Amino acid sequence: MGCLLGQCIGDAVGAPVEGLPPKDCKRHAEKVLRQGLLDDTFLGQSRYGQYTDDSQLARELLLGLLAHGQLDVADYAARIARLFRSGEVVGAGKATAEVARRLSEGVAPDEAGIPAPSAGNGSAMRVAPIGLWYADDPDALIAAAREQSRITHQDVRCAAGAVAIAGAVALALRGKPIVTESFLAELSEWVRSIDQTVAFDVYQVSSWVTLSPDAAATFMARAGLCPGYEGEWSGISGYVVSSVLWSLYSFLRSPTDFVQTIETAVVVGGDVDTTAAMAGAMSGAHVSVTGLPQRLCERVIDQGRWGFADLSQLAEQAHEAWRVRRG
Repeated sequence: MGCLLGQCIGDAVGAPVEGLPPKDCKRHAEKVLRQGLLDDTFLGQSRYGQYTDDSQLARELLLGLLAHGQLDVADYAARIARLFRSGEVVGAGKATAEVARRLSEGVAPDEAGIPAPSAGNGSAMRVAPIGLWYADDPDALIAAAREQSRITHQDVRCAAGAVAIAGAVALALRGKPIVTESFLAELSEWVRSIDQTVAFDVYQVSSWVTLSPDAAATFMARAGLCPGYEGEWSGISGYVVSSVLWSLYSFLRSPTDFVQTIETAVVVGGDVDTTAAMAGAMSGAHVSVTGLPQRLCERVIDQGRWGFADLSQLAEQAHEAWRVRRG
């Protein structure tokens, strides 16, 4: 419950300032997280707390896991296509929207994904339920994170980023105090089975986590990019490696403080609904629902549906199914 709601809160906090520069994101985070000032205008919705496709797709992934007991690629691909066809998707990325169109036209899930070198964070932002479902089976976690990634993103860096997020959720669930270096050492080993370069970057977070957000951002914004790359984003872009690293940094700087984690994820600017969603999933998994701000839990919503009560019930059902599956 903490993981699912934590993702939705992070997503909803970051969504109104997605793509804005750091100064605007810092001001917004202070108002929402510290002053409790919730702006009731976002993308035409009447309530603050609307989350985006990051969490909509994560929710659909968890529903699929609950229905089938494991990742069913064809089912999840159909869920992605159906969600987009319904017109209910909020803030969709171009790559995932294009794949959803292809899937709706009958392209097979193993052929519909956007090919390399496109490497957005669309498959990492939604993968947290894989970390929940396969927390006790790293091999199955790696395989499932990779397979769900390939539906929309064929670049190996996207699969590696998805493994990093799912793995971080699984490690955060253990309930033990987080020791940054050992946490990242284990996580990077899981990622290494997909891509060695991304695994190295994941482990590098251990040397960046003591830096201030401003200093750390200078390293992570360009991690894994070609020398001389000039992007259009101010802050952390939607590139999978930098956004995954920033979410890990945000969580590991304050693993027992959900609000601080979300604030760190947002103040950097850029693709902050996604960085905050991924960091929120990790943090929520670690601190559980009791460690989340109740006033924000009660505000998460998806166009009048799938709010606090429905998400909580889904999480409870999934946990019971997981417990039965384990025997």
